[in-house]
Amino acid sequence: MTASIGDVAARAGVSVATVSRALRGLPNVAPSTRARVLAAASDLQYVVDPHASRLAAGKTRTMGMIVPLFTQWFFTQVVSGAEAVLAASGYDVLLYNVGSPTSRERVLTDLSFRKRVDGVIVIDLPLTEEQERRLERLDLPVVLVGIPSVRFPNVTIDNLMAARTATRHLVNLGHEHIGLISGMPDDPLRFRAPLERRTGYRQVLMEAGLEVRDELDVPGNFSMRGGAEAMAQLLGVEHPPSAVFAESDEMAIGALKTVRDAGLRVPDDVSIVGFDDHEVAEYVGLTTVSQPVSDQGEVAAGLLLDRVQADQEASPPSVVLPTKLVVRTTTGPRRGARSGQLTRFG
Repeated sequence: MTASIGDVAARAGVSVATVSRALRGLPNVAPSTRARVLAAASDLQYVVDPHASRLAAGKTRTMGMIVPLFTQWFFTQVVSGAEAVLAASGYDVLLYNVGSPTSRERVLTDLSFRKRVDGVIVIDLPLTEEQERRLERLDLPVVLVGIPSVRFPNVTIDNLMAARTATRHLVNLGHEHIGLISGMPDDPLRFRAPLERRTGYRQVLMEAGLEVRDELDVPGNFSMRGGAEAMAQLLGVEHPPSAVFAESDEMAIGALKTVRDAGLRVPDDVSIVGFDDHEVAEYVGLTTVSQPVSDQGEVAAGLLLDRVQADQEASPPSVVLPTKLVVRTTTGPRRGARSGQLTRFG
């Protein structure tokens, strides 16, 4: 029996997506992992047949991805994860970058992709009720990433609970003035994640009996520069925060630079926690909420392939992937708080 890519993945102890990336020489695969995949493929005499998976009649063998803000790290990682799984099954990918309300409305109104693809993944793009209905009428499999839905299969994380975990970590370290570096002000696309993370942050402060101070909630535009500028603003307020929760690692890394440029120490003077577990986070010692970003793309692609290949009519599955707090060196007890004085709560 001819070995499959799944057989190679099982032999190497990695995902199908990692096998696909390794065999195609793509980045973000550790050298030791790539060597293990190549050895497994050799042992099993696995050979990629670029034509075998294109024999299904009446199919474009192309999947669409609708992506806002494609250049941002989160979206590139989700796309990379999904693309690897789809490529392993012989599908090409057609990207639709909808970075503004106008382009979003155009793509979701014209639906020009409907004859070009066999299915669609929509990544973290807030949809109106009418837009969901239009997608439903496409008669194409649709999978959502980051968007809960009763109409379509979807892959999400619990942003609210993850933000609660990050903020609770800082409260338990004795911090009372905790800042938030949030998303984009007047966000035209109305992304869910920043709002849910802000809600989780505020919930924990109120439950701990701490004041929610509006001047400690500063937008950082999900960029390092934005995080650096937001941190500078936070340091300038009366009674500045002794700890900061940034809604992304990129903003947290920018905040780290500002704190150190100001001659302050992390975490002695200011503790900082991020969100994502960006590949740079480990190297700067950033405490962060780790979310499985590439996995979200991989799982979404798997759900889409299931719908396309099996023509499933069952109720759409909702997959919630886990997050976890990774404690490194950028968080510590509030200065002057002894371990016996630290507040601990659920």
